[in-house]
Amino acid sequence: MQHHRATAPIENPVPRPTDNGEHDDDPTGPTGPTATKPPRPSLEPIWRQVFSGLDRKAPGLNRQIRRLIVHAIETGMLRANTRLPSSRILATHLGIGRNTVTAAYQRLIDEGLLLARERSGIFVAAVDIAQPEGHDGPEAEADWSSRFAVHPSKLAMFYKPRDWQAYPYPFLFGQYDRGLFPINNWREAVRATSSVQEIQGWAADMIDDDDPDLLEQLRLQVLPRRGIRAAEGEIIVTIGSQHALSLIVQLLVDRDTPAAVENPGYPDVRNMIELATGHPVLLNSDAHGVIPDETFARNRVAFITVSHQCPTTVVMPLERRRALIEAAARHDLVLVEDDYDADLSVEGDAAIPPLKSLDSGGRVIYVGSFSKVLAPGLRVGYVVAPRPVIRELRMLRRVIMRHPPINNQRTLATFIALGHYRQHLNRIGNEMLARARLIARILPAAMPSFTFTRGEGAANFWIEGPQGFDSRAAAALAQAQGILIEPGDVFFADARDGRRFFRLGFGAIPTQRIEAGLTKLGVLLENAVAPGRAEPSGGRDREPVRHFDGASSS
Repeated sequence: MQHHRATAPIENPVPRPTDNGEHDDDPTGPTGPTATKPPRPSLEPIWRQVFSGLDRKAPGLNRQIRRLIVHAIETGMLRANTRLPSSRILATHLGIGRNTVTAAYQRLIDEGLLLARERSGIFVAAVDIAQPEGHDGPEAEADWSSRFAVHPSKLAMFYKPRDWQAYPYPFLFGQYDRGLFPINNWREAVRATSSVQEIQGWAADMIDDDDPDLLEQLRLQVLPRRGIRAAEGEIIVTIGSQHALSLIVQLLVDRDTPAAVENPGYPDVRNMIELATGHPVLLNSDAHGVIPDETFARNRVAFITVSHQCPTTVVMPLERRRALIEAAARHDLVLVEDDYDADLSVEGDAAIPPLKSLDSGGRVIYVGSFSKVLAPGLRVGYVVAPRPVIRELRMLRRVIMRHPPINNQRTLATFIALGHYRQHLNRIGNEMLARARLIARILPAAMPSFTFTRGEGAANFWIEGPQGFDSRAAAALAQAQGILIEPGDVFFADARDGRRFFRLGFGAIPTQRIEAGLTKLGVLLENAVAPGRAEPSGGRDREPVRHFDGASSS
């Protein structure tokens, strides 16, 4: 946050606030007789309001105090020359150490937001505050719709509650499980990249380059696990796989480009192509994945998920992968392989090579990400492709946003180089397998009216309900019971085709909550398909109802 000094002079040099208590509204002074001291006054309402957001159980109390004071100053709640409570009174009121308050005050004095006046106390300094001007919202929005070249808000997308982690049973795919994140190892990598020398290395503008350390770790440790060999100039880093796919669509697809997607498939890729061409081609599939038929052959580019088909989890066998490569060469197609959850599996599917490793003609563009393995908020993905493709992607990325944050790249590179990535993969892979086996054991008894599939190594189940089952209505009922599932209609070009399906992810829900969550979900779903069935007595201990505001996307 940038602060602008006011033109009014600020005292200089600033005296250090000893804040020894002589201005604590205690007339007897710190050495006066204890028995005769009047009761210490409580804070005025304004200060209780300023510090109402303090969480004493959370770390970083010093930072919290500073942040709350800065917010109060920037929003005009605290005006210039307002005297702050003494450190003793504030510390007593907040129930924290006095040194913490004193250190926070001193830091804000050093930054020019507070002033220490000798024998008077600590005051808010005069700073320039930009106040937003009022406007009439409806009038300002009236004519915008006709100006939009596209209308992304009308596309079918994933939606999840913003506070999904507050739900007791989040059966979501691709989300973050706090219990599995390698906190200590990640902190070590952060500390290693926070020295003065390291900061000087990654703080500069890289123009259109990426962190060389991360590129090296991708070439040496990450990609070889999948049998992919990438030379220098054949990798570009992106802000997650979503950014990678968007860049590829912008580079390869225009209004006249026949571009194909899976159906059912990843809805955001379908949306990207729909915005680019208006009409994505829908590929045909069977029990082994995409079929290299005439529909496949008439395209110039096809976006596919072969390791775990999204959302069905089908693992494409090696023979079909080779057939796709041969058909792509014969009909001059480019294949974009979205390997969105690579490295998660410790099962047999991990031994099947990705398309990119089978590609001898340079027509496979490979997209990878660390979101599913580490955390979606990390936002680090990458593309592996022939040099001419990477060169154009790099220039396209530069036009849009130059490069992803280098500090994140360097931290991830250090995390991998220290061996933490390999250790984490072993841990999370085994945990996902244990959860998958637990769910596979429970589902037949919990949901006898439903069928389910899961390809080896996948972190979700694809579940189909009986005729007449509406997964979106069921998801709303489940959410009211604290259970989150993902309706299947969004994965289909025609939402009606996916009404009976839903995706049950298990990467975000703690293992110890799975059985209780599936039991509750099974009761709810079986009652939905057989309304006359009575709910067992176990339903009385259900979690409190929480409501979805519909504002957050995946």
